[in-house]
Amino acid sequence: MKMNAASKIYTALILAFLYLPIAVLIFFSFNEANSTSVFTGFSLQWYRELFADRETLKTLYNTLIIAVLSSAIATVIGTAAAVGIQSLGKWSKKLVMGVTNLPLMNPDIVTGVAMMLLFVFIMGLFGGTEILGFWTILIAHVTFNLPYVILSVNPKLRQLDPHLVEAAQDLGCPGRKAFFKVVLPNIMPGIVTGFIMAFTLSIDDFVISYFVSGPSFQTLPLRIYAMTKRRVEPSINALSTLIFVVVLVLLIIINVRQATDEKKLKKNIISAKNAGTK
Repeated sequence: MKMNAASKIYTALILAFLYLPIAVLIFFSFNEANSTSVFTGFSLQWYRELFADRETLKTLYNTLIIAVLSSAIATVIGTAAAVGIQSLGKWSKKLVMGVTNLPLMNPDIVTGVAMMLLFVFIMGLFGGTEILGFWTILIAHVTFNLPYVILSVNPKLRQLDPHLVEAAQDLGCPGRKAFFKVVLPNIMPGIVTGFIMAFTLSIDDFVISYFVSGPSFQTLPLRIYAMTKRRVEPSINALSTLIFVVVLVLLIIINVRQATDEKKLKKNIISAKNAGTK
């Protein structure tokens, strides 16, 4: 009983440590006063100011565009890479996976500086005047998202029965069609997980974006960082609250859908077993 109570207290403390700062942020996003320590009354004025702040909305739009494009590109390339890695031999697979995992352990600041130097070198090579901007941020985000997609898809490929594709081909299904009809549906949960992880990392990234961005293109983390040199506006609390709510709703929808799919799968398995016994 004592251990059970202690584990509950420990869990409550961990949850409080994780979510109390977010709760405070949400609470003060409805503050009437321009303060982050004194709550004077309930108001929606910071949400109104947020939607009137064109510069912040523009950086939010830039961030979402980069996140969606980089996640989609990284998901396509990462899925193809995971399928290719799975077909390699034992030692070749270990070597390639080691190289793939290296960017995960590499500090973001090293990756950011290295990519900045690469882009500047290319700019000097072709005689350009300004290369840092939308395309450099997009390439950088695709680069650091790729390993996460590969790591998300690989376990699903290992769980897949290797004889399924052969069986489909024996039944007259061409190799490419067998991949889209047999392999892709089975590894889709890993692909979706990889996409969501890449999207989240892309929205959250600051360090790498700081080094590869130019004056013509700015993301939301960079704008918030620029605000910290003076003062972070309370409208950012409102924006953070909206982002948190949207992410929470998406996670709930995904979890409910996965639970529904698992129930349907169990029902189908039970129905198939019952039909086989009759």
